[in-house]
Amino acid sequence: MTSPATTSWPSLRVSDWIPTRETLHMWTQIVGKIRMAHAPLLNHWWQVTLYVSPRGLTTSAIPHRTGAFEIEFDFVGHRLEVRSSDSGTRSLPLRPMPVAEFYSRVLDMLDRLGIEAPIRPHPNEVEPAIPFAEDHVHASYDGEAATLFWRQLLQANRVIGEFRSHFVGKVSPVHFFWGGMDLACTRFSGRAAPPHPGGVPNCGDWVMVEGYSRELSSCGFWPGGGEEGAFYSYAYPEPDGFADQPIGPEGAYFSTEFQQFLLPYEAVRAAPDPDRAVTEFLHTTYEAAANRGHWDRPALEDDPFRWHRTPAPQGNKDA
Repeated sequence: MTSPATTSWPSLRVSDWIPTRETLHMWTQIVGKIRMAHAPLLNHWWQVTLYVSPRGLTTSAIPHRTGAFEIEFDFVGHRLEVRSSDSGTRSLPLRPMPVAEFYSRVLDMLDRLGIEAPIRPHPNEVEPAIPFAEDHVHASYDGEAATLFWRQLLQANRVIGEFRSHFVGKVSPVHFFWGGMDLACTRFSGRAAPPHPGGVPNCGDWVMVEGYSRELSSCGFWPGGGEEGAFYSYAYPEPDGFADQPIGPEGAYFSTEFQQFLLPYEAVRAAPDPDRAVTEFLHTTYEAAANRGHWDRPALEDDPFRWHRTPAPQGNKDA
């Protein structure tokens, strides 16, 4: 009999979907840049991200004039949906097509809805950075792989979201950064950080300075770093002794290549309790950063069930 953990935490070997992953990376960059063109700046570029939705990845509502629009990758129905508060909807079937064609068709849909898309038309954080309008190299779309990836994100989003609830200091949403193609959540100590040195391919150093302007501990899920992807956790700046701290669960380790802790997705999927395995990884790696970095943990953390212990007032039907 197949266990619920096996069906909820699907297997997707990275090597089996690299062409689709690389194409989808470029498609999400196009959509993310459209959000960035219209949304006002938030600290650490939080306004540019995508979010896991019940069917895929969405921009959420993007302000446009006095209304809003949304772009969603539907990895169940395999369509790109554009919905506007003012001008109706448009959709595009997700199928094998070059990035250049996807880019042209998305711009055409937006134009028909009266939405401008003044974006920088080439990708970031990759090498080489082929301009979108000229990219006929990336043209794959395996719908089954896209669905499995979304289901991986769905589980990661859920467990990381629960982990986020234990922190009452400054903390990011659980969101998808299209530059690195990873789902991330970041906690902050409240202190300033030294300027980031940059050096990310096709990404201005000033972008990284904004992203890492405050001392942080960041975790997430990335479709790399393991045979089926990996959960990761790192600190900036990295405190002395961080890499040597004991962490769990079994299978987690510090990668000298990536300078962060990794927990291979396949180790999670095979664990008796995948949720518990990821939760242990997130908590122990955060504790490594917070303890070695001398964070004020009592002021930054709390029990998400703290109000459950408070008796409801007599006659309060809403409590």
